[in-house]
Amino acid sequence: MKTLTGRDLAAAIRDQTQTEAAAGPQPRLAVVVATADEASLWYVRSIAKAAAGVGVACDIVDLGPTADPGRIQETLAGLSADDAVHGVMLQTPLPAGASAQELATAIDPRKDVDGASPLSLGRLAAGLPAFPPATAAAVMALLDHHEVPLEGRRAVVVGRSTVVGKPLAHLLLDRHATVTVCHSRTRDLAAVTSAADVLVAAVGRAGLIGAAHVAPGAVVIDVGTNPTDDGGLTGDVDFAAVSEVAGALTPVPGGVGPVTTALLLRHTARAANLP
Repeated sequence: MKTLTGRDLAAAIRDQTQTEAAAGPQPRLAVVVATADEASLWYVRSIAKAAAGVGVACDIVDLGPTADPGRIQETLAGLSADDAVHGVMLQTPLPAGASAQELATAIDPRKDVDGASPLSLGRLAAGLPAFPPATAAAVMALLDHHEVPLEGRRAVVVGRSTVVGKPLAHLLLDRHATVTVCHSRTRDLAAVTSAADVLVAAVGRAGLIGAAHVAPGAVVIDVGTNPTDDGGLTGDVDFAAVSEVAGALTPVPGGVGPVTTALLLRHTARAANLP
């Protein structure tokens, strides 16, 4: 079995971003945070650290875990109107009563570097230029980096979120794959997933995908990042069991995650150079 790591690809994307960032105005990313969730805060800090390494300025706008939706929306709108800011991202989770999809409407699509706005998602579905969600884009980048053919292949995406599942389905369709999206109401999940040439697990449920869910020789992309009791991360795929069946499999950590962060920063650098 081949392990589809993302670290080398992420490094290449960071090098490219650094070159693009140095060629124009310094890109600036603003990350709006309204949570005390430690895993989310760790991710935001990792974005800031990675940004510093490629010449992208990163402002963490921490509104606190009790911020009301009106204040979050006002902040997003203000950052979208600020000419000094090129990328705007809303980190989740959000306080009770706040809807990420509704709040993301306040982000200018030209600055929506993580593809959260419904307008960005609509443009993506229509095949028009837009920044896709970085995680969905990372899956595609990994498949391309490891030269996984997609045209005419059967692709199954487990998960229908607007962050990964739905946008990824559109990206795969654009590459002429035959796509099925599974979710919590799918009957006999294993019967569907085991017919896939390319299987993507993006649910957020540790160990959901086992050997019985995978066709021999299939390519399996694990998007899950589930915390473990010892402070580590595990994916949606039972790595040990699936590695006995799959032809290729991404690890967690070290697969999709590094590429996601690298692409978020590349999107920011490109947003800074939009006419």
